[in-house]
Amino acid sequence: MSSRRPVSDLPARITEAVEVIRRRTDLRPDIAVILGTGLGGLAQEIAAEVSIPYEEIPHFPLSTVESHTGRLILGRLEGKPVVAMQGRFHRYEGYSLQQVTFPARVLRALGARTLIVSNACGGMNPLWEIGDLMLIADHINLMGDNPLIGPNDEELGPRFPDMSQLYDLGLQKLALEAAQDLRITLRRGVYVAVPGPSLETRAEYRFLRLIGADVVGMSTVPEVIVAVHGGMRVLGISIVTDACLPDALAPVDVQRIIAVANRSEPKLTALIKAVVARMA
Repeated sequence: MSSRRPVSDLPARITEAVEVIRRRTDLRPDIAVILGTGLGGLAQEIAAEVSIPYEEIPHFPLSTVESHTGRLILGRLEGKPVVAMQGRFHRYEGYSLQQVTFPARVLRALGARTLIVSNACGGMNPLWEIGDLMLIADHINLMGDNPLIGPNDEELGPRFPDMSQLYDLGLQKLALEAAQDLRITLRRGVYVAVPGPSLETRAEYRFLRLIGADVVGMSTVPEVIVAVHGGMRVLGISIVTDACLPDALAPVDVQRIIAVANRSEPKLTALIKAVVARMA
């Protein structure tokens, strides 16, 4: 039996994507932002140098979900060089978690050392309101998969990355201070990721709450794992778009979820801008 280690072509694919982006701009971002469902408004606040459709970037998946525009924007936000993904990818679209997280690898290779990630989520904490923002303090991965499975390239990160403090405490402090100054209610809790695309049953909500989750969604966790693997600092913020209380559960559809996200998006944009302005 061969003793050769498995070889990954991931570094080569990252390099190819970065080279195509570099032909369009020489901006080197310090901060990367991933904008989730209904949360693309922050892109309008970026003084863009270039906007690149995902289909023009080698190896990028294509967004198939409503409200995910599918563009990579490089420019400046509050004077800081940033790169923003206007639209993300999900396992339920049929992509592997390695495909879902490939763009996060590219953001890191472009120079970003900090990742700000946002999402829309279902709220299971009975004390919170629809439309609240939640600072992600920790997460639970129930996707049944991990984007780091497979060959590991030590240049991208360690084989067994530590996950004891995924979400940077310094960035959380900045976000809490900014929220207080802006008079925005900012909760703090645990995000649990499930594969989707179906929403959860009453029994599943009870289980997720029992294991310590405050909100549930279908994204974010894979990108955060890869970002931490690559040595990035991470800040995560969720918008609670629907109430997932098993004893008072009402039917919900994606249009209502997007509508709530759109209404709350200005608060999220103001908060992220304030955090970026405060970053050294």
